[in-house]
Order: sequence, then C-alpha cells, then structure tokens
Amino acid sequence: VQLQASGGGPVQPGGSLSLSCAASGSDSAFNFIGWYRQEKGKEREVVATISRIGSRHYGDSVKGRFLISREIGENTAFLQMNALTPEDTAVYYCYAEGSTRDGTFYNGPWWGQGTQVTVSS
Repeated sequence: VQLQASGGGPVQPGGSLSLSCAASGSDSAFNFIGWYRQEKGKEREVVATISRIGSRHYGDSVKGRFLISREIGENTAFLQMNALTPEDTAVYYCYAEGSTRDGTFYNGPWWGQGTQVTVSS
C-alpha cells in the first residue's frame, strides 16, 4: 500500500488550503481514507475521514471549517481547509485502512509521510 499526499504549506490566518491523498495497492476501494494531524509534543488526532460509500467523520476542532470529499469507490480523497487558525498548524498525515489484495482483507492502517501546514501571519 502506498499513500501519496500533496498540498499543504504556509497560509495566513483565515485563509484556505487543500490537501489530497491518493491511496494505491488495493484491488478495491479502501474502507476509509483521511487525515490525522500532530502538533509537536501532542498526540496525533483525527482531522477527517471518509468511507468508501462517502460517510464522513470530522474531529471536533475542524467541524464546519473543513470538508473531506471522495468519489464513491475511488481511492483519492480531498480535504478543503477553510478559516484556518494558528491552532491548525501541524503535520498532516494521510491515512487509509481496509484494503483487499488477491482476495485477502488487510485492515491496516497505513500512513503517508506527512505534510506540514503552517498558519501564521
């Protein structure tokens, strides 16, 4: 399984950024794709996840500001981040779980390398 993330970078408070995560290595759609984030000295926390049928889950701190999307049955997810604040500064990790290969199910999860998002004036 490979996860290819893109996007991120620096942005001013109140601005927007988008991330994408392309997962490969499954014969079918991954059960879940999404992002977690981690600030220095803190535990990794969920940002947003989306299931293979489009069910979305958001962390409390991003509800109403972030939107995750994915074509049904596809393995690329997109995260639109709006109204960013300095508290959103973190390394964002693309993640996936639940894949099938040659008839065998693998739960995972698998993680991408991480991309830095820095919100600062």
